[in-house]
Amino acid sequence: MKIIQRNHKDYVLCEWRKRYVRLTPEEYVRQLFLHRLVEEHAYPSGLIAVEVALENKRADAIVYDKMLHPLMLIEFKQENVPLTQKTLDQAAVYNRQVGVPYLLLHNGRQSVVAKVDDKQIGFLTHIPDYGELI
Repeated sequence: MKIIQRNHKDYVLCEWRKRYVRLTPEEYVRQLFLHRLVEEHAYPSGLIAVEVALENKRADAIVYDKMLHPLMLIEFKQENVPLTQKTLDQAAVYNRQVGVPYLLLHNGRQSVVAKVDDKQIGFLTHIPDYGELI
């Protein structure tokens, strides 16, 4: 990660937004995890969008297939925020607008991955590689 200081505050270069953004605890978690998805799980960097505008909300990140259909919605929390039913509900509300088959919650220490199928949710025991999503 490329980090700079402006006015005594840290900023990180977000490769997905093509600009420096304030390095908050949640942003730190997001940047580390997105790089991990690309480097360890073969997610194409160009098929990840960050801070995707939804109706009156923003999804933290969405992963797309090569035809630009959304595959996975990712919700990030900072490390000291536990992943709870409330976090899953937040992602599910966002997913009503997006309609992805996978939800991923991550807080820097823990990941929860859910497969959404016909309004049922099943949990995975691992972070799927990109090839598993398509």
